[in-house]
Amino acid sequence: MPRLKFQTLTEQMFYVLLCLKNECCGMDILDRVPAMTGGRVSVGSGTLYNLLEQFLDAGMIRETRVEGRRRSYVLTEAGVKRLREEYRRIAAQGEDYRRVFGEEEQK
Repeated sequence: MPRLKFQTLTEQMFYVLLCLKNECCGMDILDRVPAMTGGRVSVGSGTLYNLLEQFLDAGMIRETRVEGRRRSYVLTEAGVKRLREEYRRIAAQGEDYRRVFGEEEQK
């Protein structure tokens, strides 16, 4: 059975949505994702603009401003809900890992 769209988020999806807690444009996101992850995650511009379009279509973000080619976005309630669900899923994975490996892996 195929995975439902946005049932789980990739790291790039997660961080794009996380950036949109506060209004920002695509260029801001391209800068913020590597900054907030210490360079561990980056998003290419093609991927970013594709994701923004998909998130718009899904109602997870809304466009807030258009200044020439520069568009700004912010999370909707649906986006906040999806981000929260993904955080809980990831946190549950961490808890499962700790249960299996115990304190020996905490260091």
